[in-house]
Amino acid sequence: MSKRELKLSKIRIGDISISYYIRPSTTYPAPKTVLFIHGFPFNKNTWKQQLLHLDEEYTGIALDVRGHGLSTNGHGFFSVDVFAKDLVEFIRKLDLNHVVLCGISMGGYIALRTYELIGQQLAGLILCDTNSLADDNKGKQKRFDSIQALLKYGRRPFAIGFTENVFYEKTIRENPEAVELIKSCIRRNELSSICATQLALASRTDTTHSLKTIIIPTLVIKGKHDKLMSEEQTSILIENIPDVRFMEFEESGHLPNLEEPEKFNRVLNEFLASI
Repeated sequence: MSKRELKLSKIRIGDISISYYIRPSTTYPAPKTVLFIHGFPFNKNTWKQQLLHLDEEYTGIALDVRGHGLSTNGHGFFSVDVFAKDLVEFIRKLDLNHVVLCGISMGGYIALRTYELIGQQLAGLILCDTNSLADDNKGKQKRFDSIQALLKYGRRPFAIGFTENVFYEKTIRENPEAVELIKSCIRRNELSSICATQLALASRTDTTHSLKTIIIPTLVIKGKHDKLMSEEQTSILIENIPDVRFMEFEESGHLPNLEEPEKFNRVLNEFLASI
């Protein structure tokens, strides 16, 4: 296997099959394994640039969350708790050690819930454009309205509106590949899975009370022009997590790993080398 080759694989976890990319470390055992968790309603392809540019001493894995990409739906009753328990089982089944979770948006919610479940087994956290709060009533209603619109009009208008919200205007103007990648991810997910995930996000638990218990090194990343996560939400993470570092991406919206990939990859590798 060449140094930069990604291997597509799958594994059975309980009632589902999880699809994932792995780029193994050039050393064995790997000093760290980075587990990349995508946002809603994307898939593992959004992390390809990070896998390809991860320092060779680390193993990188990007998986499709249940009901997304090529992972199956299983029973179909989604929750962030179910996603996190899938991840715990994935880590156990692959016998992964020194795991650093890197989650963006929904992936960050999953990472925080996973920390509550197996924090002592993790080596680090990277929380990108995410927060610890549960949806308030306004947020819940917005998700319910989105489900109604999806069922009435389908994925195409949803995908168009979604990309306008998640990207910085400069990205939309200058990086059509990133925009098309996100539209493609949305189109590849079943309508029922997108709706089920909206319900999962609306019902997620608040993990704010757990932040002070995070004793592993944590990097918080936020795009300066993120329309979905507020500065207040980011501040809660920074002020409550004991061993935290913060990095703002000046020319990004909600998805800095796609909008400023070179900077993201550099920051990622520097953080891994420091912990």
